[in-house]
Amino acid sequence: MPSPLLDLLAGRGGRRTVETVAPQRTFADVILPPATRRQLDEALHQVRSHGLIFGRWGLGERHASGLGLAFNFAGPPGTGKTICAEAIAHALGRKLFVVRYAEMESMWAGETPKNVATVFRLAREQGAVLFFDEADAIAARRSVGGSQPYQRESNTVVNVLLRELEAFNGVVIFATNLAANFDPAFERRIRTHVLFEMPGVEERERIWQVQVHPDKTPLADDVDFAVLAERFPGSGGDIKNAVLKAATAAAAEPGPDMGKRIHQRHFVRAMEEVAAAKGIMQQSLFSDETRLATTPADDNQLVAAMQAAEARWRATALLALGLGAAALVAAALALGVAIGR
Repeated sequence: MPSPLLDLLAGRGGRRTVETVAPQRTFADVILPPATRRQLDEALHQVRSHGLIFGRWGLGERHASGLGLAFNFAGPPGTGKTICAEAIAHALGRKLFVVRYAEMESMWAGETPKNVATVFRLAREQGAVLFFDEADAIAARRSVGGSQPYQRESNTVVNVLLRELEAFNGVVIFATNLAANFDPAFERRIRTHVLFEMPGVEERERIWQVQVHPDKTPLADDVDFAVLAERFPGSGGDIKNAVLKAATAAAAEPGPDMGKRIHQRHFVRAMEEVAAAKGIMQQSLFSDETRLATTPADDNQLVAAMQAAEARWRATALLALGLGAAALVAAALALGVAIGR
């Protein structure tokens, strides 16, 4: 049955804040380290035994709140957190609501907390699994004594989220690359923390293998995924990007399509490009000065460099304000002369 609230949050009347996913991917579509897979199996077992524990065993009569199942998927980007959220929804036979918090934030004070409450209401009505990607943005530590409007708004959002978690009797999955940024109050409300680690050599080889089609992808005889896995550390997302880059490079080479093959050199170059791109993204946005400080021991140098960058920004801003004021005075004088004539 169509839901007007879901239509609004899904962006049919504006920005897209919630994506409804009919789960297709399963745990067979992701290669995980054994420890991570065990934690996911335990989390899934908790969901399936929820009715037995709180219904037939009567614990629901003793515990009126906190009956929901909140899981925290923590780990580096590209390690399978989103796929596993979809796999859990698939295993449960439920829809997945992917919450885009960056789009949910409203410029109007008070609207964001209402949007958060609405998302939980919709998930409750439709029996969907809620998935907050990059959850450290919404569940960040509250400001103590914050007096700025944005700080009060952020604190209110966290308070509403905590309240909704207490009342929600469903499945909520948070995914984050920065679990340390979570407000401490979430610790007791999150039932299980699942650590998504970077894959080892064996996992990486299997990831390389599943990223290509076993029958249709034209691989050359020199392709050796074991060598690639040994040479290049990286996440599943990195390997996926490398496979697509390699396929694009092979397809762009001259000659008839029937004779084209993806060679080992295509995969090697693609993985080198992925690694280089990650290095660029990890560079500081300030200046070369800040890149000198790359370890905790260089904190003082980093702070000094950031302060220098801020000083330059302030000087530029003051110069712009001065030029603007001079232009305004000149315009006023010109207007006075014109009126005087």
